[in-house]
Parts: sequence; C-alpha cells; structure tokens
Amino acid sequence: MSLTVMVLTRDEAKHIVRCLASVAGLAARVVVIDSESTDATCALARDAGADVLVNPWTTHAGQFNWGLDNAAITTDWIMRLDADEVVLPNLRAALAAFIIMPGDAAAATVNRQIHFLGRWMRRGGIYPIRQLRIWRTGCGRCEDRWMDEHILVDGPIQHLNADLADINLNTLGWWITKHNNYATLEVADVLLNPVTDAPEGLATRTLVKRWLKVNLYERTPHGFRALAFFLYRYVVLLGFLDGRQGLIFHVLQGFWYRFLVDAKLYEVRQRMAATGESARTILTRDNKLAVPAEG
Repeated sequence: MSLTVMVLTRDEAKHIVRCLASVAGLAARVVVIDSESTDATCALARDAGADVLVNPWTTHAGQFNWGLDNAAITTDWIMRLDADEVVLPNLRAALAAFIIMPGDAAAATVNRQIHFLGRWMRRGGIYPIRQLRIWRTGCGRCEDRWMDEHILVDGPIQHLNADLADINLNTLGWWITKHNNYATLEVADVLLNPVTDAPEGLATRTLVKRWLKVNLYERTPHGFRALAFFLYRYVVLLGFLDGRQGLIFHVLQGFWYRFLVDAKLYEVRQRMAATGESARTILTRDNKLAVPAEG
C-alpha cells in the first residue's frame, strides 16, 4: 500500500508496539516522530520496523508539521495515528479499499472510539467521533493551534465508516495530569490564538463543532457552561448508560476539565488586570509555555 503512517511519541513504551502492529502490512512505511523519550520507545519502534526521527517538543501541530517537512515521505497517502491508538480490522479493510479506489477524494475521516478505565464510551456524544486521519501527500497540513488542532486539506473529503480505537493504558492520575496541561493550552489558544473564522480545508463536522463552541459554549457564563455541558452529555445524550466508567469519564472530562479551563482563564485575566502584564508574558513565565514572540 502506498501509505505512510506518522506517529508522534514521547515515553510511549506501553503503547507503541501495539500501535505499530495494528498497521503492519497496511502501511508501506511508518515514521515515528519522537520528542526525546526517556524510555524504550525509540528502540521498540525501530525493532518494529519504523523509521524514528527525533525533534524537541513544541506543540502537537508543530511536531506533526515538522514530521511532514522532514520525513521525506514518498508514498501517495499519509495517515495520522496516536501512539495509544490502534487501527481496528474494519478500518484496515476500509483503508486498503479506499487507497486503491479513492475516486476524487483528497482525504478521509474515520470513526474514533475512546476507551476509559477498560470500557468503550459508546454514549454521551462520544461515539462516533469523526476525525480526518488520512490524506493525499501534499494535500494536508496541521493547523497551527495549541489545542484542538485539525488537518486542513485541499480537496474533497470522504468518510470511511470504520474505527480506530484510543485505548490508553496509563493511570487515572496520568490522565488528570495530561488534562491539567491541556487546560493551560486551551487558555493559551483563547487568549493568544482565538478562533475568528473557519479556515478552509476543515471537515464539515469539525466546522460545525467549532462554530457551536465559539458561538454558543464560549458565550455562556463561566462555571454554568461546564455544568450544562456535563448534564447535556451525561443525561440528554445518555452517557449514564456507560456505567460507573461513564460517570467518572463525564464528570472528569465533561465537567471538571471544562471548569478547570474556565478557572485558569479567570486566573490569567485576573493577573493581567492586577499587574498590567500581557497574557503572553504570564503564560510564558508562570506556565512555562514556549510562546512565540510577537511579530
């Protein structure tokens, strides 16, 4: 298959072998872009047949675009895959058929499953999440955002009704730490890189979700909007049917995380008012973000 799969890694020894095994025989080449792992990630990836390139971490978008620019990709197609994800058999078959006969499509979206504490989150608006993961080489690039970054493509987008699965094996404490960091990145986007219009090349569902977030969610009062979002997902969209894991997931991801973003946003704005400093200065100094200089 004329397909290169690109995977970003940092300390992913728990996941990388499983991830690469899921695309073995499907991808002509796998490129791992590692951000200076301290575990056996790189060695395991090389042993599994992947090409490993190392680049210091900036952002997901920056790292991915660096890979596009430096991996010397010669296949017709590129696929984006996270280290804790696996391509399920139905998606393997769908991708093989799509690559052979893509028609005029420049890219394709797929369904993404999220597994949490050992259970697939089927409800609460969590499945199916359509994500653009495969595109013609030279037709796609990652938009430059701290969070919620997507691939922008030049050309028609087709949907493949098949799944990849996010099955992370780390602890709940690791998940909480990751989302604490994500909350800071969302604040950076709100204050330094706000969404003002829809860039060309986004998939339709992504455009709709982003419009709802900017024009509905972000105009709802802080605090209340996190609670309303949780109740909408957990009650209206039947998230409670996913059992105890569903309760934990929606409380943490649908309420706690959204409330944390609001709290951090309030904190930074409070410091800006008290000190007269810019958001850029505060985020760079206090949150250790590598924020590019203005201009």
